[in-house]
Amino acid sequence: MIWKHMTKPEIKDRVYAALAENRNYDSDYILGIPGTYLDTEQFHRDAHFLDDAPFLRTFINNPNHIGCHTLTGDEGEDMFRGTQKIEVELIRMISEEILNAEAKSVDGYVAPGGTEANIQALWIYRNYYQKEFNAKANEIAVVFSSDSHYSFYKGANILGIKALDVAVDPESRSIDMKLMQERLQAAKQEGIKYFIAIANMSTTLFGSVDDPDEIGALFESMELPYKLHVDGAFGGFIYPFTDSNSKLHFGNPRVHSVTMDAHKMLMAPYGTGVFMIRKDWMHYAATSEASYVQGLDYTMVGSRSGAQAISIWMILMTHGPRGWKNMMERLIIETDKLCSALDDMGIRYFRHPSLNIVSMYADQVPSRIPQKYRLVSDNFGAKPKWWKIVVMQHTIGKVVDQFIADMRSDLA
Repeated sequence: MIWKHMTKPEIKDRVYAALAENRNYDSDYILGIPGTYLDTEQFHRDAHFLDDAPFLRTFINNPNHIGCHTLTGDEGEDMFRGTQKIEVELIRMISEEILNAEAKSVDGYVAPGGTEANIQALWIYRNYYQKEFNAKANEIAVVFSSDSHYSFYKGANILGIKALDVAVDPESRSIDMKLMQERLQAAKQEGIKYFIAIANMSTTLFGSVDDPDEIGALFESMELPYKLHVDGAFGGFIYPFTDSNSKLHFGNPRVHSVTMDAHKMLMAPYGTGVFMIRKDWMHYAATSEASYVQGLDYTMVGSRSGAQAISIWMILMTHGPRGWKNMMERLIIETDKLCSALDDMGIRYFRHPSLNIVSMYADQVPSRIPQKYRLVSDNFGAKPKWWKIVVMQHTIGKVVDQFIADMRSDLA
């Protein structure tokens, strides 16, 4: 078991030991690396509080985690091997103890966010089809529900592949499988031969969840080559803890890669996405031209801050698996309370029972409420159809209770 609860002194000792294992700009003779510690006029290295602030100390020491260290191990960049080892442990912790992967069966890295991590998946699969099947870019398509994140449109545009969105049922927010079959059949007739399928572990606006087996079975019945990627950018750090029947994990053979975002539910700093894929696939993104980088580079982002990986690891170790599960279950209880109040007021909404997103029909929400509570619309450029609420740690109790009271008052 890698994931366990650790005390603050234990966490600090582990991180500081990793920093000591790194090569340090202020204590080693380093001439060839185009980097250094953070500017001392703005970031004071001798500030006393840094002795008890392992994340800030890592941030100021500025380790570069370029590459994919689950893949390269000791062959990778040796300048920052101490903190890179913590990132490797982090990827194993998430893939094996949250997403049910077998030991050391997944590669991955901490990305700048879910958008980049989703595009990394598309990039790998496009390159796979091109290398192994001599496919042309216009013969490859990514298929996803119309509720999916915009990163799939962006990725398709960047990579020159086709984006195929499929409508969902307006009540259940589930993919209309009949329409998907028709969409795939039409794409096949248009010359699309290879597919990247997306299953959502919570869509951004609705918190809806796709069934990977239903999606995979359709491709298989139509004898269409596909690889299935799970977008767990929002749901990855809550859904596995609140739905024991989840199929969106590496224990499901249809699932090939997963994206998660620690700067959402995990409360990590922005810039802490996570990309994971089964072993023997990262090499499709290898940049052989990066020969001056030890171990090459396999990521879209290239250089990235090692401090971000440390922040995720610290949060998970602070809570431990039991503590984190309890915290996520508490969010569900608070969301249940909110939904019960909306039911009592006769407000129509969509909500997946294992997630903390509630999307209300906009025409039933009093006009001053969205601005006061900074609700999110499905379309800020036009008349909205939906207003979204996300129940987070800072909203439990006071904020949710006041929202309910204001809704009752305005409706009355």
